[in-house]
Amino acid sequence: MPAAESSSVQAARQVLADRLREMCEDAGLDGRQLAEACGWHPSKVSRISTAKTSPSADDIRAWCRACDREDQTGDLIASLRAAEGMWVEWRRMERAGLRRAQEAVRPLFERTRRFRAYSSWLVPGLLQTHGYTEDVLHAVQRRRVAVDDVADAVAVRMERQRVLYEGDRRFAFLLEESVLSNALGGAEAQREQLEHLRTVGSLPNVSLGVVPTGLRRLRMPVEEFWLYDTAQVNVELVSGYLTLTQPREVAMYGEEFAQLADLAVYGPKARALITDARDALA
Repeated sequence: MPAAESSSVQAARQVLADRLREMCEDAGLDGRQLAEACGWHPSKVSRISTAKTSPSADDIRAWCRACDREDQTGDLIASLRAAEGMWVEWRRMERAGLRRAQEAVRPLFERTRRFRAYSSWLVPGLLQTHGYTEDVLHAVQRRRVAVDDVADAVAVRMERQRVLYEGDRRFAFLLEESVLSNALGGAEAQREQLEHLRTVGSLPNVSLGVVPTGLRRLRMPVEEFWLYDTAQVNVELVSGYLTLTQPREVAMYGEEFAQLADLAVYGPKARALITDARDALA
């Protein structure tokens, strides 16, 4: 389990394990008796009750049946699914192609009113042009996805950008200056993308900050992340997609965003950096 995954996911698994252990105790069973009732080796009960092993849905059904608490099965399986949903490997999320992965976040975008995003590598999806998105998703598809449905995935991402213009939503984007020159495709696509940043950055509900290179920083570098209201953080790691919902962890990312925002330049200074990057293109 990746280090960044461990805190939130393991906490959720521990809560589930505690509930199962308490159910066993309330039923007057010890671990060996429960294992016998379920047809398991006693070590399996120990691993599940200490959160060293995550139970399957069938394990939970057997556990509840042995404790004569089948009325708790549905709720406990829902807790299991929630814990599993915090960490999704890319190969699982994208096994049917990129379009479905793009569609999966649509409800989250539609219910969010305050977006905050920090990027050290790519222009965030909500700010991408059609050509830039094609370059990004083609690179993703070549790297890890067998199904080539990039055209459909691009269309979904472009349609999702309507949230920028609808409702009372607010957006704050922070980009490292290096993002402005990190072209995946040709110079023309990058030039179009930089012009688009200048345009969308002037929307009244959008704050676009650029963190200049060469700053003296007292904090360690952090991964790219998105904050949705104060309810959820999503982090894209090399191996998968992390969702954090614990208030303490969400607050930590909020504090990190505020620290990065203090380093950024905005308005004319940000546009000047974007213009310099555009003019430097061959």
